[in-house]
Amino acid sequence: MLKTRMTELFGIEYPIMLAGMNWITDTNLVATVSNAGGLGVFATARCTPDEMRENIREIRKLTDKPFGVNVILRPGSEEKIKIAIEEQVPILNYTLGKPWFIDQIHAYGGKVIGTTALAKHAAKAAQLGCDAVIVTGHEAAAHGDKATSMVLIPVAASTVKVPIIAAGGIYDGRGLAAALALGAEGVSMGTRFMLTKECLLHDNFKNLCLAATEQDTFYDTIFDGMWSRVLKSKGAEDIQKSRIGPLERFQAAMKIRKVLNMSYPAFFAMGFKTMMAGEDGASLWEQALQAVGAVKSMQAIYEGDTDQGFLFVGQDVGGIRDIPTVKELIERTVSEAEQTVASLKNKFK
Repeated sequence: MLKTRMTELFGIEYPIMLAGMNWITDTNLVATVSNAGGLGVFATARCTPDEMRENIREIRKLTDKPFGVNVILRPGSEEKIKIAIEEQVPILNYTLGKPWFIDQIHAYGGKVIGTTALAKHAAKAAQLGCDAVIVTGHEAAAHGDKATSMVLIPVAASTVKVPIIAAGGIYDGRGLAAALALGAEGVSMGTRFMLTKECLLHDNFKNLCLAATEQDTFYDTIFDGMWSRVLKSKGAEDIQKSRIGPLERFQAAMKIRKVLNMSYPAFFAMGFKTMMAGEDGASLWEQALQAVGAVKSMQAIYEGDTDQGFLFVGQDVGGIRDIPTVKELIERTVSEAEQTVASLKNKFK
C-alpha cells in the first residue's frame, strides 16, 4: 500500500489525480478514476452553472469515493463556487486568481487545491490556506511555465509545507517514484489518462498520440493566448504558420457564447470584467484567442479533426504506447513505483 500525505488528506487509495482537463473530463472518466482509487477531477469551464450542478450530482450517482471539481477563477466563477459549496463537493481545485472561498469550503469539511506553475505561487497558495498545491512543470500539457518538474518540485517542496502534487511529464510508476523522491506527495496526470479506454478522446488523436515521440509537441502562445503545449498535427502546424486573425477569433467567441448559453450582453460583460481583473486579466483580443483554442480543441477531441483541431498534450506523450483501462493504468503505475523504489534500495546496498 502506497500511503502519502495526499492519500491521507483526501481519503483516497493511491496518490494519483486526474488532471481537470476541459472538454476531456466527463462524469464517467472522473468517477472511474475515483472508483479505481485515485482522485477524479471534473473541469467546469465548459459548463453553465446549472450544468455544473447536474454533473456533480451525476458523478455522485457513479461513485461514492472522493472527487473534485476544477474552477477557473475568472469573472462569473462566483456562481460556480457557490454551487460547489451548496453541493458540498469534497475537493475544489482552482486555477488563476485568489481563492476567497477557502473558509467556506473548510466549513463543511471540504478541501482546496491550488494549481500553480511557479514555486512562489505555490507558497502563496499554501499561505492563503490551501490544503494542497499542484506544481506544474514545463513538460506539461497546456499551461506549464519555464521551470521543468525536475527543478520545480524540489524548489517548491523546500518552502511549501502542505502536500505538493506534481504535474508535468509523469506517465508511469517511475515518474511517480521520482516525484515522491523530489518532495511531492502524489502526482496529477492528464495526457496519460487521455489515453485510456474510458476517455472520450477521438481515436484519431489517440492514434496520433501513440505514434508521437517526446519531440512531437509545440509550445507557443498562439493556441489559446497563454504559453501552452500541444501535439504536433496538421491543424496545430497550420495555426503556427498562419496565426489567427480577427474574424476567426470573433466567430470562435460566438461559438463559445452559444456553448455557455449566455446572452450577448452577459457574454460581453463577462469579457470586460475579465479584462479588468487585475494582473490575471486578459484583453478581449486574448480572450477571443482563448475561444479559438476552445473551439479547435473540441474539433480534435469530439470530431477527431486533425486538419483543423489541435490537442493539448505533455512531452510525456512520447513514452505512452498503449491504451489500458483506468484501473489497469492506476494499479500498474503504483506497482511500477514500488518496484522502482525497491530497485533503488538494491543500488544503495
